[in-house]
Amino acid sequence: MNYAQKLLASSAAAVVIASGLAVPEAAAQDFALRFQSSDPAGNPNFVLKQEWAERVAEMSGGRVTIEMLPVGSIVEHTETQDAVAAGIIDGHVTDTSYFTGKDPAFGLIANPVGAWSSPDQMLQFVEYGGGKELMNELLNPYGLQFIGATTPGLESFVSKVPLDGVEDLQGLKLRAPEGLVQNVFAAAGAAPVNLPGSEVFTSLDKGVIDAADYTVFSTNQAQGLHDVAPHPVYPGFHSLPLIEVSMNKATWDSMPADLQAILEVSVRDFARDMTSQLALRDQKAVAEARANPEITIHDWSDEERAKFRAIAVREWSNVAEQSENAQRVFDALTTHLTDVGLLTAE
Repeated sequence: MNYAQKLLASSAAAVVIASGLAVPEAAAQDFALRFQSSDPAGNPNFVLKQEWAERVAEMSGGRVTIEMLPVGSIVEHTETQDAVAAGIIDGHVTDTSYFTGKDPAFGLIANPVGAWSSPDQMLQFVEYGGGKELMNELLNPYGLQFIGATTPGLESFVSKVPLDGVEDLQGLKLRAPEGLVQNVFAAAGAAPVNLPGSEVFTSLDKGVIDAADYTVFSTNQAQGLHDVAPHPVYPGFHSLPLIEVSMNKATWDSMPADLQAILEVSVRDFARDMTSQLALRDQKAVAEARANPEITIHDWSDEERAKFRAIAVREWSNVAEQSENAQRVFDALTTHLTDVGLLTAE
């Protein structure tokens, strides 16, 4: 066990001791779990998920083992919620927005476009702003228990033209996925179009579009997007997906309190690990881009981010009208954002 792993194990033990949790012999049941990821095998995000599973085994002294399965191993990525509830798999690590068809609330809490300017802001909402409790209120009726969240980070934005604020979005032809993302950009004055990711580079190169909502900076850089769209916005201002770590509620309820605590602590560490490692990749890619005189990185001011967020809130309210749960998500988000000064109370 290396130093970092010892530190994690001791942290989990501290949680158990501080909570006064004992491990009676009768409760010393082992749990062999299978979780399905929304990422393919070999993907950097999937590797981080495997490492999380390994840490859970070490932190629990082998009492909880998790086999991390790549996307599509047992069921399709849009079917994991039902599969977890039915016990076909024990849990999943996936984008909550995949279940928007069941309730618009899932899509709104998964990616409230324009809400966050950093992973820390989203994770603070989850852990301390009522997000965790809200996720369980949404998931428990479906037979799932929300353990915690992570995120691959704030997506960057690629553009052929300078973008320094909301005004520059006027009339901008940009690629964005259908749904809330397109609606928010349209409300901001842009002209969004729906294109598959495989066509982004060619469409930018040929001038079919001026900009694109695609993915994180390091991936954009690696795929050469900045060669044809040399005005990226970093950090991004629009999209930061919530990746939930959830499991079968009946299995969760059968676990002793110390194992529940270990799982919760492990996911909080997993979130820090994932966001830190992926941010490091972005930072290296940013340094590479800054060394290229043909690329100009644009960083929106807090004021411009607030303008975009205010536009987005009006679109969130439209989603809120679609279900009671979506309204609860809207209320929780806007209350939290107002409390922490990211949204001005009207």
